[in-house]
Amino acid sequence: MSLKTFALLCCITTSAHAAMPKGCDDVPAAAPATQQRQPVFPPIQLEIRTPQPPTAFPIEGRNVLLYELHLHDYGDQTAPVSAVDIISDQGKLLTSIGAVQLKNRMRQYRNGGTAVVFICLAFERGVAVPAALRHRVLLGDGFADGPLIGTHASKLKTLGAPLSGAGWSADNGPGLDSHHRTGVFVVGGRAQNSRRYAIDWKKYQDGQPYKGDPRDASAHLAYGAEVLAVADGTVVAARNDMPDNVPRTAAGFTPAVPMTMDNLAGNFIIIDLGDGQYAQYAHLRPGSVKVKAGDEVRRGQQLAQVGISGDARVPHLHFQVADSADFLAGEGLPYVIDAFQLNGQRRAGEYPPDGAVVNFRPRTAPN
Repeated sequence: MSLKTFALLCCITTSAHAAMPKGCDDVPAAAPATQQRQPVFPPIQLEIRTPQPPTAFPIEGRNVLLYELHLHDYGDQTAPVSAVDIISDQGKLLTSIGAVQLKNRMRQYRNGGTAVVFICLAFERGVAVPAALRHRVLLGDGFADGPLIGTHASKLKTLGAPLSGAGWSADNGPGLDSHHRTGVFVVGGRAQNSRRYAIDWKKYQDGQPYKGDPRDASAHLAYGAEVLAVADGTVVAARNDMPDNVPRTAAGFTPAVPMTMDNLAGNFIIIDLGDGQYAQYAHLRPGSVKVKAGDEVRRGQQLAQVGISGDARVPHLHFQVADSADFLAGEGLPYVIDAFQLNGQRRAGEYPPDGAVVNFRPRTAPN
């Protein structure tokens, strides 16, 4: 299948024994030298672009790189992609995504000459992250090389927890089965993914997010929980007037109001963290938002309560960090949480594993 008809989805890991984002593959930790190939003429007219270069961040003590390649065919290429090689700046082949893997990770496009490759590299404990990477795309008998990209594109911020207490499930993280991870969205004529590192924080008991009537939002375990400022900062936008939805059940789901680009987040708060980064909270309970644009907030301060407004089917907190004060028009950035407990063990300065149930500290800061 040619570039005109697919998107590639891939996630690579360099070890099998740590909880990495869902959909990752295991590859040998040892990195051999890449095979030397003679350039082809005329060169394959394939653009290989990374809209948001990655920044290494830790999960379970291992450094992770998570990003996308955008491939655009300028030469009416018909040969199928047979492999994508990921190569360090020292010429080491970190992994090669072969044809079998690509076949299982393709998303069909009806038209257009663009493919998107979703990449996740998880390095063995103690293995240094290369300063830069490049990518080689093999098509038929030829290949195209992409430019070097750095691996520390943004400042990795250490944030406080956005919630307090025990039993919070980190759902819809950066795994390939998550709509956040694969949610490339065109805004203002540019394809971007502000939700790349977003998490939907939910609560469950005996596998269910509620106790009682599932159509009663207040019966859901997450509903009404305090939402906290993850850092000192300035509120740049907030909304407080969107009604809650009735939670989805087997009978279906209808939002309280028709969805538009302006209300997908429901009630929300956006905080300027500095360094061109913004903390974004969505689907908050109506009437619970305690701050407005221009307010200064302190780390740990109560901001609002968990709700089910906007494009939310069950009560949860959607939290993300991006490089824009807009929920969709921007690029998602990684971050770590200063402290949480997982499986009875304390974690410090890490991003929580996808689907992990974690305990946060009780809130101690004053309102």
